[in-house]
Amino acid sequence: MLPSQALLPAVVFALTALRALASDTFLAAVYEHAVILPPATQEPVPPSDALALMNKNMDVLEVAIKEAAQQGAHIIMTPEDGIYGWQFTRESIYPYLEDIPDPVVNWIPCTDPSRFGPRPVQERLSCMARNNSIYVVANIGDKKPCDSSDPSCPRDGRYQYNTDVVFDTQGKLVARYHKYNLFRSETQFDYPKEPEAVTFETPFGKFGIFTCFDILFYEPAVVLVSKMQVDTVLFPTAWMNVLPFLTAIEFHSAWAMGMRVNLLLANTHNTTKAMTGSGLFTPEGPAAYHYDSDTEEGRLLLAELSAHPRLSPTYPPAINWSLYATSIKKFPGENNTFSGTVRKDIFTFRELRHKDGNYTVCQGDLCCHLVYQLSNKTRDEIYVLGAFDGLHGSLIKYHWQICTLLKCPSTNLSTCGQPVETAQTKFEMFSLSGTFGTSYVFPEVLYSGVQLAPGEFEVLRDGRLKSKHGTSKPLVTATLFGRLYEKD
Repeated sequence: MLPSQALLPAVVFALTALRALASDTFLAAVYEHAVILPPATQEPVPPSDALALMNKNMDVLEVAIKEAAQQGAHIIMTPEDGIYGWQFTRESIYPYLEDIPDPVVNWIPCTDPSRFGPRPVQERLSCMARNNSIYVVANIGDKKPCDSSDPSCPRDGRYQYNTDVVFDTQGKLVARYHKYNLFRSETQFDYPKEPEAVTFETPFGKFGIFTCFDILFYEPAVVLVSKMQVDTVLFPTAWMNVLPFLTAIEFHSAWAMGMRVNLLLANTHNTTKAMTGSGLFTPEGPAAYHYDSDTEEGRLLLAELSAHPRLSPTYPPAINWSLYATSIKKFPGENNTFSGTVRKDIFTFRELRHKDGNYTVCQGDLCCHLVYQLSNKTRDEIYVLGAFDGLHGSLIKYHWQICTLLKCPSTNLSTCGQPVETAQTKFEMFSLSGTFGTSYVFPEVLYSGVQLAPGEFEVLRDGRLKSKHGTSKPLVTATLFGRLYEKD
């Protein structure tokens, strides 16, 4: 063992070398994977059958990983459920699970596969990373034995976790995250006893990771960004698109802008489940994205991102999301409002009856204000200004505050709030704001055909979401989506 005096120069040298390798930018990749699913069964299949299915999916992922590495990518994201799918009971998923050690064990499965017993999935992922000199992010299942000494131990004597793993360029396991906010259908998995805030350092920034439904909650999503100060969030998901506010590209691009952080989103691809939409999102907007509800094909996306976005000269300033709306001393009248439903949530709506206007609608503590001017209006298209302030969800309830300008599916006002993907009407300008009771607000603009509007809108420091030069394409919705975590 070296004496402590001898260690200091070595540590200084290592830190100096790391800084020399550090880059202001990095090339990131995400792969939207059309997962090969196992047969739906209530009974566990033989472990050999489970591994064969997982290897089929990893064959596809390996091709994407090699291609990304050949194009110079430093890191690649693959989606939630990307290795074995989601058609499971608690019992039937068991053959697909592996015991994943804590990364503190300093383990490279590719070069030391027998250290913890057979771990074929972790070994193969590790080798993909090592052989291609790229960070690999994947979602697999972790199993942990327990016994009667643990009062929370399930009857079958094991915990089962929806788990993300990260392997570095040497194939070393550097991160393991257990999903904390399970979606209602994930009965095959257990909740971790405590939320995890998982981060890891790279030569191209500090990364955090969480999974799918986690993004809607304070822990771990806000904790990683606001308290842990990560530069980039890794986000494997199996996101089922829901218009008008929660398509994968729409909400997650808005989340990256609202939280002012990079977000790498890899979604599974399954049109039957309405799963599509992946991207590389920045505080300034989308760097690249993909949305395809017509084919059953996967897609690799790459983009160069800032390694330390907070240090970028284009880093957006902090927003006071209620400043402008609360400064309006007298709101325009709220005549002719009506109620409408968006995914069982009762909104207060007001129809935009004129070519231009200055309208307000209120609900609860939230008042939404809109100034707009249409450039062309099709007679059979109706737009409304809407407000919602309340709890959303059935089993798990969480508080939303939403201001939205949206197109209705038909001229029948009772349809307002129902999903719609296409429009013909363009706007000369719009300015949307609200009296939000939260600093966590996410700005969305969605064009006809489920397309984003990069560079065509801005958020002013006083909380106004504004078009820059009108809308180049017909508008489906413009939304300020707020989360009051403390009211959940």
